[in-house]
Amino acid sequence: MPSPPFRAIATFARAVELGSIRQAALAQGVTPQAASQAIAQLEQHLGVRLLHRTTRRLALTEEGQRFLERTQPALAALDRALALARETRDEIAGPLRIVGPRSSFAPLLMPLLDTFCRSHPDIQPDVQLDDGLGDWVQDRVDVGFRIGASPQNDVIGRRLFPVQLIVCAAPAYLARHGVPRHLDDLVRHRCSVFRHPATGRVSPWYLQVQGEVQQHHVEPAFATNDTELELAAVLSGQVLGQLANFSATAHIRSGRLVPVLPDHVSQPFSLHLYYGSRTDLPRRVRAFIDLAVERLQDSAEVVMSRDELAAASDGQSRGRHIKSCATTTGPE
Repeated sequence: MPSPPFRAIATFARAVELGSIRQAALAQGVTPQAASQAIAQLEQHLGVRLLHRTTRRLALTEEGQRFLERTQPALAALDRALALARETRDEIAGPLRIVGPRSSFAPLLMPLLDTFCRSHPDIQPDVQLDDGLGDWVQDRVDVGFRIGASPQNDVIGRRLFPVQLIVCAAPAYLARHGVPRHLDDLVRHRCSVFRHPATGRVSPWYLQVQGEVQQHHVEPAFATNDTELELAAVLSGQVLGQLANFSATAHIRSGRLVPVLPDHVSQPFSLHLYYGSRTDLPRRVRAFIDLAVERLQDSAEVVMSRDELAAASDGQSRGRHIKSCATTTGPE
């Protein structure tokens, strides 16, 4: 037999406290008939009479007195739990469970967390970075970041920015090996490739060709399953690499990397933010979502325009041309 519902027990306790079933019904926002029926069903479930009822007053039976004494601590604990849940819902404090891709995502996430935690020092970030797919509901995730669409239908997604895939090289590499002008030139260059950690498969380069994104397989001179190591190899001048904008943009703007083949930059994916519900979100989760959208949605810190990419590419070419002319001509 199922246990009696807490509402019926609470109605009984409130009726004793207020001395009236009618007053208990008003306090709980139900009709007197519903309150009376709830207590009657509770008595029927227990098989004992809990109250002596008259038209003017209520009185506890002996069984009712013992039942009240034994249930009051549990009811008080439940009231405290409900009050605490209402308070924590409005607090920007406590654990914040975040998942995201492992590949190159930490440098993008950490400035966001730093800003959020400085504003709300009682937040306790719990971050899991993994390129695999988990069960966000089962893992009790508050906010998830993912490149591409979510495999789960029961989450809400917000697009943040396009992931631009940019072929880059360090100036030192271009000085030694020259600048590829056409896709066919790539066969004469040292290229890096990314090997997916979960599957072991080598990812092709995704290149924009005549308005379409096409997969281009390059002969690897360097392969790794770690995007940070691939970035380091490109920065060192060992190889050309196709890097995501959130890894490459700052290095391009500082001159440490140069975009090549800018007409073939593609953006086949976008970074999305995911969460479980549009309503009843804890305030800490809503505040973090709002900050992430404010800072990252189509952020100019990450996304490069076609003109900016072209200018960065042309600037390297002009620099090499001037250096070449000066070397050939020499002093007069």
